[in-house]
Amino acid sequence: MSNSGSISLPPMAFGGVNPIFRVADLKKSLDYYINVLGFKVNWEYPYIASVSRGRCGIFLSEGDQGNPGAWVWIGVEDCETVFQELSAKGAKVRNPPSNYPWALEMQVEDLDGNVMRIGSDTKPNEPIGQWVDMYGTRWQSVKDGWKRVGK
Repeated sequence: MSNSGSISLPPMAFGGVNPIFRVADLKKSLDYYINVLGFKVNWEYPYIASVSRGRCGIFLSEGDQGNPGAWVWIGVEDCETVFQELSAKGAKVRNPPSNYPWALEMQVEDLDGNVMRIGSDTKPNEPIGQWVDMYGTRWQSVKDGWKRVGK
């Protein structure tokens, strides 16, 4: 399709992204996000709420929008410090901070199986950790890819 003769507009800037996690019980999820994960409530209506921590925002939707078991990446300044904080509060940690080529990253699960991959800068010159996939299977980095090492 040709654009000849049309007015060229500058690209429109996008705002932040707020993933929508489907939850079974909004009140229980809000309690977990506030008291365990350290989020605050931005707004709440019946069946949907917005929570945030710093610049990270998440919508929680009771029984609608999305599928349970969604994943989201959250960048932080220091993954190990966040791990210590959340572990002390009883967060469900699927995988503790592990070093990967892309980040030092941990996995935290909410009450409905939604997973937050929380990461900070990778640790150069440290070994690559095991990866935990969506089924809970562990994988180890090998020379030509990843090798399954167990559940």
